[in-house]
Amino acid sequence: MYTFFEAAADSGDAGGSIIGGIISVALTVLGIIAMWNIFTKAGEAGWKSLIPILNTYTMFKIVYGNGWKFLLLLVPILGEILAIVYLVRLGQAFGKGVGFILGLIFLAPIFIILLGFGKDQYQGPMTDKFI
Repeated sequence: MYTFFEAAADSGDAGGSIIGGIISVALTVLGIIAMWNIFTKAGEAGWKSLIPILNTYTMFKIVYGNGWKFLLLLVPILGEILAIVYLVRLGQAFGKGVGFILGLIFLAPIFIILLGFGKDQYQGPMTDKFI
């Protein structure tokens, strides 16, 4: 039997999932626009941010000057280390300090949006070291 309280609870769940879905879509769109802006700031075509493997290659090209280093992400332990170093280098490529770089490491989606919509200028790839 379906009671009044169960119906009320179900309607609340549906409303919450709709609101959650709207927020999720809005954050995804913000993230896409932010990545497009990051690519544009770095002198790359913004549309490259929309294609899955090409966007990773291009981001590594922006950060390291050599996009093929993204293949190192496939190496089990090195991949995790490289992902963190990549975020550090991304912050450095845009002239960010330690606080912002820590934000990139621990809250990447938020700080990618901040980087994309901020007024920071791209300073060039970090080519002085291997990783």
